[in-house]
Amino acid sequence: MNIKRAKEEIKNAIRAYLSRDSFGQYRIPPVRQRPILLMGPPGVGKTQIMEQIAEETGIGLVCYTITHHTRQSALGLPYIEHRSYGGREYAVTEYTMSEIIASVYRSIERSGVREGILFLDEINCISETLTPMMLQFLQCKTFGNQRLPEGWVVVAAGNPPEYNKSVREFDVVTLDRVKRIDVNEDFGVWKEYAYRRGLHGAVISYLEIRKEHFYRIETTADGLQFATARGWEDLSELLYAYESLGLPVDREVIGQYIQLPRIAGDFANYLALYEKYRRVYKVEDILAGAYEPVRAAELAAAPFDERLGVLGLLLARLSETAREAYRQDALTDALHKTLQRIRDAEQAAPAALQLNLAEKQAHIERRRESGSADRDAQRTLLAEAAWLENAQKTLLTEGVPTDAAFDRLRALFAAEPEKRLQLAHEAGRQIEAAFAFLNDALPDSQELILFATELTANFFTSWLIQTFGCEAYYRHNDRLLFDDTRQKIMENIAAARQSEI
Repeated sequence: MNIKRAKEEIKNAIRAYLSRDSFGQYRIPPVRQRPILLMGPPGVGKTQIMEQIAEETGIGLVCYTITHHTRQSALGLPYIEHRSYGGREYAVTEYTMSEIIASVYRSIERSGVREGILFLDEINCISETLTPMMLQFLQCKTFGNQRLPEGWVVVAAGNPPEYNKSVREFDVVTLDRVKRIDVNEDFGVWKEYAYRRGLHGAVISYLEIRKEHFYRIETTADGLQFATARGWEDLSELLYAYESLGLPVDREVIGQYIQLPRIAGDFANYLALYEKYRRVYKVEDILAGAYEPVRAAELAAAPFDERLGVLGLLLARLSETAREAYRQDALTDALHKTLQRIRDAEQAAPAALQLNLAEKQAHIERRRESGSADRDAQRTLLAEAAWLENAQKTLLTEGVPTDAAFDRLRALFAAEPEKRLQLAHEAGRQIEAAFAFLNDALPDSQELILFATELTANFFTSWLIQTFGCEAYYRHNDRLLFDDTRQKIMENIAAARQSEI
């Protein structure tokens, strides 16, 4: 199954494991809560979905790559304890707490969250000395004499043997104690994730054209060469950083992430064209509604790759603008709720403001410690804390009396809804301008239909349209096609591109 379906299966299993009956007991006893074994090729997002599941379900997450552990760190070190049995004293071997079990207890103390996921990666690459301990853990959830706390679900991940020479085959005894889920790569599912995470437009538009380059592992005379989902995501992060620093990205840099030279070279060529299209077509002018008519004529006469490259540029920029509106919307809602709490608090407004600011800062710290994967949520918290801190300074600087403090906070807040509307209006205006340009350049074309469907697929532009509306999008609504028809369009475009080569 694809990683999106696997994520839902794991979430459902965790919900079932953590559900309780009318007496407060787990419906499925912990001993019957089979560890979940997630098997699939490297770099498809197994670790990322665990971060997402913990974030979305509000439970803790402790991650370990089990290959880093020895028998001693997993089981604990032995020591001598003296016990009395039948009136005689004996020296008995005990074990210190496992590092892995101890990290779960530390997570509970740090976050206050008593239920969570213990994620063990590379589970089928453990050493021979660890194998009996791991079998015991999967069956009894204990390392030595230390038990995993109730409410913690074990999820393990591994790679099939064709991807890793260190893999040990699971025997029936082990497999009969786990809930196994096999996953494979799926570009369509990954693209949804890429849009949501705001991956670089060049990466998304390139893979839209070259889907066969999304995930490949090849055995060559030089050894294994590969391009993976993880590699594309990490490369996207680097592209953003290099762009902000004005650093060049060439084939050698790309090859450090996309370790299949043929694909790295192809993407390097595409990236150069992507930057060329940005300069030649002047995307900012298009989105400002001030494009030169010659640009529309040039796009009309351009080959398919160039047309799709320009579409990718437009969609990437629109996604950025819509994301800004989304973030401002989230901040506005969060601040509104906080001001309601300050208004309804028993303390005076300045004291309530200080209390809410301290709570936000503590929440930010907890999310940092837990390795939260939701960047937009973290950004909202940071922006809200910064706003509250600035508001607090304003009250002090202006010497606002205590009884007038809340009215001043409300006046400061009034700018935030207005900012949200301005950003949403600007994003909607840019979509209108993009449609106007494409209607001029490529009227009634497959590319225009593809552009409209991608606006729907992109989390941020879709949210903008649903929340604030967009007349240009609605005017093209009757041209929107279902996924199977869209796939035929992409196949036609790919066939046309091959005929041009």
